[in-house]
Amino acid sequence: MKINKNYQNIEETYLFSEIAERVRKYMEQDKGAALIKMGIGDVTRPLCKSAVEAMVHAAEEMGTAEGFHGYGPEQGYAFLRDAIADYYLNTSGVKVFSDEIFVSDGAKSDIGNILDIFDKDNVVAVTDPVYPVYVDTNIMAGRKVIKLSASADNDFLPMPYPGLEADIIYLCSPNNPTGAAYDKVRLQKWVDFANAHGSVILFDAAYESFISDENIPRTIYAVEGARSCAIEFCSLSKTAGFTGTRCGYTVVPESLIREGVQLRKMWLRRQTTKFNGVAYPVQRAAAACLKDQGLSEIAENIAYYKENAKIIADTFTELKWPFTGGKNSPYIWVKCPNGMRSWAFFDDLLVRANVICTPGSGFGECGEGYVRFTSFNTRDNTIEAMKRIREIFG
Repeated sequence: MKINKNYQNIEETYLFSEIAERVRKYMEQDKGAALIKMGIGDVTRPLCKSAVEAMVHAAEEMGTAEGFHGYGPEQGYAFLRDAIADYYLNTSGVKVFSDEIFVSDGAKSDIGNILDIFDKDNVVAVTDPVYPVYVDTNIMAGRKVIKLSASADNDFLPMPYPGLEADIIYLCSPNNPTGAAYDKVRLQKWVDFANAHGSVILFDAAYESFISDENIPRTIYAVEGARSCAIEFCSLSKTAGFTGTRCGYTVVPESLIREGVQLRKMWLRRQTTKFNGVAYPVQRAAAACLKDQGLSEIAENIAYYKENAKIIADTFTELKWPFTGGKNSPYIWVKCPNGMRSWAFFDDLLVRANVICTPGSGFGECGEGYVRFTSFNTRDNTIEAMKRIREIFG
């Protein structure tokens, strides 16, 4: 028996596990500390009324002989896939077909699982700073990963360059962790590159609902040529507060073909073998979020978080700390004051302000000297956290 030795090439501790451990040790020393978590991207607003009602009704259905549902379709129930297709059309004017949509238990799962359909010899390109899952899942499989530097010099939005060789390209827009978002012109260049080189773009659109700028596409399929080179992942975690409920979706267009094979059919075959689908009540709740009343309710929650982001951004503007994000994104990526390194600032903020952020260096080498704040806490906590920061650094 041999183990997968590629696991020895990844960091032993996941970023957020390291944060939790440091916080735990600090709490042992100061058990009365009133901590405010402004780092991890979990939401605080409850599920909207429409989602709860739909979930309860679906659970009651399951308690009757007539309404009971056993194994569902691995691709997701038609009522939810149709609702997602309508969502694309209504929010972006983009036509996505229901049989191109695959319902999952969240974008994170599919971002890792999609790699099953690609050979391990493919070269992978990611931006740096980067969501750790993009890198770790490929290292686990033994793939070569190249990093494209994202910095203030390029607006934290790396672009293709002459000589770049990449078979799989990860793009996240609005970006986690930097909050930067590709406009249509820049995204078109990536699509053109992928089509010219036979690459596949894995596009993470988990934060599309926070976009308010009409020049920033909410889906890569709003860009000409994307259907022949891009797979898109999206999630209801942030859009509808489903972090604990778990539901997302992946779109694999019919026209995405490599080596004469339709990738949609490959992904369907993978899912029917390794996935039994998302629970029926959860899918009913998700569909309810994407209908008129549900859309109105989740828009209120998104507006709430966007106001939190503005409060954070206004604080850093006042302090004159360079930052990006916060406008079309729930994340604010800020440069550490006084030239501090990421973990040093994390520790300093934890001890002096009892505020928890996320060290930028945990997202890659280019993240050193930055930290990430999220807008997903409560309004009172957000205001209090920024008050503490202004009192210390103002």
